[in-house]
Amino acid sequence: MSDEKTLNNRYDFVLFFDVENGNPNGDPDAGNMPRIDPETGHGIVSDVCLKRKVRNFVDLAQEELAREEGKNYRIYVQEKAVLNDRHAEAYTALNIPIPKKNDKKGEKNAKDDDKAEKKSQLKEEEARALNRWMCDNFYDVRTFGAVMSTEVNCGQVRGPVQFTFARSEDPVVPAEISITRMAVTNAKDVDKERTIGRKHIVPYGLYRMEGFISAPLAEKCGFTEGDAEILWQALTEMFEHDHSAARGKMGTRKLYVFKHAKRLGNAPAQKLFDLVQCRRLDEETPPRSFADYEVTVDEAALPEGVELIEKL
Repeated sequence: MSDEKTLNNRYDFVLFFDVENGNPNGDPDAGNMPRIDPETGHGIVSDVCLKRKVRNFVDLAQEELAREEGKNYRIYVQEKAVLNDRHAEAYTALNIPIPKKNDKKGEKNAKDDDKAEKKSQLKEEEARALNRWMCDNFYDVRTFGAVMSTEVNCGQVRGPVQFTFARSEDPVVPAEISITRMAVTNAKDVDKERTIGRKHIVPYGLYRMEGFISAPLAEKCGFTEGDAEILWQALTEMFEHDHSAARGKMGTRKLYVFKHAKRLGNAPAQKLFDLVQCRRLDEETPPRSFADYEVTVDEAALPEGVELIEKL
């Protein structure tokens, strides 16, 4: 990988997205109702949910993405993936023997053997090679990181990209909508009454998420400027291929990226985030669209060495 492709700048970013009559992130511990802050009533979308959407977009767009030499854009954490099988690919590609599980029991040193097996101790150079292979071949590993220290050990990667939980600008009031099903599953139920079901929605919510990219961690993972461009594309387009009955109308509204001149950064992230303000235009009427808000950035207060890039 050439030096020109290496990400040498710290980035911080702010993403605004909204939902209309949908459930942006259901809570399985609350009957799949939209997540909310119980003290303030503000809506919440977890970082895991948003990373899932980035992964899904990159997976769908693999063929269209500009590929860098020696890089792959496969997704490590996806539905029905067997992670140990993915780790085994690295061992095979690098001609490293896959560690075998010790089935012997009752020996005096069984506990010690078990500890050694769990740690899957590898030679240092092999561990580095396996780690790098996983980063080079899986976009989400070199982006978000991964814990791969399972039976087939590929180590751990601390990803350069991190998201916060998204939070709605105003409190949201989830609504429970009754729905009916006309069809039945079994012939014996054909004369029964229609089945009643429930849907949980947020009438409208504008959510704000903040994120970070560390240049030193990017260097360790092989995360490049090209990878960052794919991340920006994913953040702006990820909802376009995620529509469903529960998320019929969601979309990215704004993406502000702060690029630092210095590798370690020119200003604290909080100071930059405070420059991005969102104001409701009519305090008397509940918001029902993005047009009910005004988002502004105090560019005059940008610290020296920080560039603002508006991606959307």
